[in-house]
Parts: sequence; C-alpha cells; structure tokens
Amino acid sequence: MHDQDIQQALRHLRRADPVMRSVIRRAGPYTLQRRRNRFQALVFSILAQQISGKAAAAIRGRLLDYLKPQQLSPAAIAKLTLQELRSIGLSQQKASYVLDLGQRVTSGELHLAQISRMPDERVIEALTEVKGIGVWTAQMFLIFSLGRPDVFPHDDLGVRVAIRNLYGLDELPNKEVSHKIAASWRPYASVASWYCWRSLEFD
Repeated sequence: MHDQDIQQALRHLRRADPVMRSVIRRAGPYTLQRRRNRFQALVFSILAQQISGKAAAAIRGRLLDYLKPQQLSPAAIAKLTLQELRSIGLSQQKASYVLDLGQRVTSGELHLAQISRMPDERVIEALTEVKGIGVWTAQMFLIFSLGRPDVFPHDDLGVRVAIRNLYGLDELPNKEVSHKIAASWRPYASVASWYCWRSLEFD
C-alpha cells in the first residue's frame, strides 16, 4: 500500500469504528513491512506452523546455513532430499511440504512472479493447492507479501483475542461475530487486523 492509501485507510477506520480509532491513536503509524521474497515468505510460514517463534527462528537459521553459499530459492530447495531437511530439524510433514512447494514453483505449476495479478480469492485457491498451505497461511501471504488491503483472517488467534479484548466480549468471537465487527473495517480489513495484533502489545 502507498502512503496515500494508508492515510485513506486510517481515515476510514477512525471514522467507521471508535474502537479502532482508539487503537490507532495508541499504536501509532501503520508500519507493516512487506516481505518481498515471496518464496522465502511461504517457506518460513510453513516452518513456523504449530511451533514457537523461537523454535521456528532456529530452524530458519539452520536451513539458510545449510544452503550456503546458495540463497533460499525454489531451485535450491528442489535439490534437497527429505532426509536432508529432516537432519536440519524439520518434521517429516514439514519437509514434505517444503519440497512440494519447491517442486510446484520450479515446474511452473505455481507462478509466484505472476500471483500478484490475481484477485485475493484466486491467490488463496492457488496457494492452498500446495501441501501444508492452508487458508490462514495464504491470508498472511496476501497481507504481508502482496500488501493486499482488505484481508480479514478471522481464524487468526491473535485477531480473535484482540477483538475479544477490544470489544469487551466474554469469549473469543466465532466467525460470524468476527465478520460482523470487521464489516465496518472494509475495504481496509488488513490494516485493522494489523492494529488488532499491535493492540496485544498494550499494557
């Protein structure tokens, strides 16, 4: 998103939702940094599934070290075996997911260079065909790699906890409640979701 779009998004959210207006005031500027290396972003997302941030960072570091002097790329991953990935600390499942992603990109089945031309729903469809990439991972890719402005990851635990806290709910919101609250955020649900994550850092 360009500065002009961000300013427009913030104006809209402040006007449309008093709760979001308060979060924006406390959290400050919208500073999301896009992950330009799309393949790396997807590999790192797979590695991070169901483990702590610290454990994921350790495996990321080991994978990058193992590939040296090569960079993390589809071609470099496609040359690895399941056993090599297992030796770095990936589970059997994650190793097969990473290899599947590398194979699909190198074969041209998944065009990461052209994916930014697709609408959100098509991006999600294309990515979820890869083993180990679900809707949540695809939504994170839309927000953090492609910079799409109107993605609402209603299943994200952080977003649900933030909505419960900010809107004074007794329990974590279900899909219906989450979408009802997020309706006023459209067409800037990605920006509002980012502020939801930021709000978790408040005292």
